[in-house]
Formats: sequence, structure tokens, C-alpha cells
Amino acid sequence: MTSALRVVIADDHPVFRDGLQSTLADEPSLEVLAAVADGEAAVSAAVDGAADVVLMDLRMPGGGGIEATTRILAQRPGTAIVVLTMSEDDDSVFAALRAGAKGYLLKEAQADDIVRAVRAVASGEAVFGPRIADRVLAFFSAAGLRGTSAAPFPQLTDREREVLDLVGRGCDNATIARRLFLSDKTVRNHVSACLTKLQVASRAEAVALARDAGLGG
Repeated sequence: MTSALRVVIADDHPVFRDGLQSTLADEPSLEVLAAVADGEAAVSAAVDGAADVVLMDLRMPGGGGIEATTRILAQRPGTAIVVLTMSEDDDSVFAALRAGAKGYLLKEAQADDIVRAVRAVASGEAVFGPRIADRVLAFFSAAGLRGTSAAPFPQLTDREREVLDLVGRGCDNATIARRLFLSDKTVRNHVSACLTKLQVASRAEAVALARDAGLGG
């Protein structure tokens, strides 16, 4: 007999969270391990409960959905994250994908679509809502036309390069934290790592290097 898929729901809106929990509880092949209201609780529930799938809102207390996704996958890379949110802007979509999300649905999705998405990502598929899929396909088509030139500063991680790009655009740490759905402390750590790896002594020097390399435009 196939065991039920273990699911964690993370959403700080109690009506939506409770309704989603009720929907999934009616599915015999799904087991809701926990329904939580913040990023920190999502990480604990997913890791401690060995979740197969997490349905993750983006804007929550406790670090938010992007940071929670990154932390979960660092400890349990086999867990599939499906973002379930009201946000459909490019920054949110691609921040979620870079963090490792395997699905991205808007909260307007029908209950049946959400259930199908849970099963699909658990079996290794990627799932996107219709408007999100169009945006993702357009992005990768444009990227193919731009070619495959090497990313600048290979010593940086993708996240550090992303932070450096925003530093080069003149964003302060608080703005970067909001744009990338990270905590202020995490942004400070990334900025410090960039300065160390680039062997520069100040933020201004990092900005100059970033702009010389085509970042921060």
C-alpha cells in the first residue's frame, strides 16, 4: 500500500489556511502534517516531519516564504516546495525559483488544481499556474536569445550576486530584504560575504566593481 504524501501548509491568513487544510484532509492519499502561520514554523514542521511537499505563502512573518524555502531545501533537498501566493510579479516568481521552488500557483487556483500540484511535484514534476507559466517561458526564451555568457564574479553564490546587483542599483539593506523576501540580518551577511570575496573594504568599492561588470544597471 502506498503511504500518504506528507504535506505542510504555511500561510498567515487563517481562513485560507484552514480552508486549504480541510480540502487536503479530505484526500485519502494526503496527510497534513501541520498548518502554520510563519516561515520559522514552516521550516520546523517540514524538517521535523520529513515533509514531502510544502505549500508555501511568500509574505509571512518569521523570514517569509523565500527564506523558509531555502532553509528547508538546505536540510531536506527532497522536499518539494509549491509557492501558493497572491504575488505574481517577476521578482517574486524568480526569487522563488532561484530558492528551489518546484511549483508556483496563485491563490485563485481551484482546490482540485492545488491537489494535483501537490501530487505532481511529489513525483518530480514542476507546476506553474497559467499566467506564471507564460512568464517563465518568456523569460527563458529571452535568456536563450541573449546567449550563455559566463556570470560575473564566479566566486559569489547566485544569491550573493543577486544581492550585489541590488547594491549596485543603490538599494540599502532594508530595500534588498523586501525585494528578496529575506531578513535584514541575512542581507547583512550576504553583503559582508560579497565584500570579503571581492576583497574590497567598503560598499562603495563593491558598487564600483559591480557596475564595471555590468551589474546594477
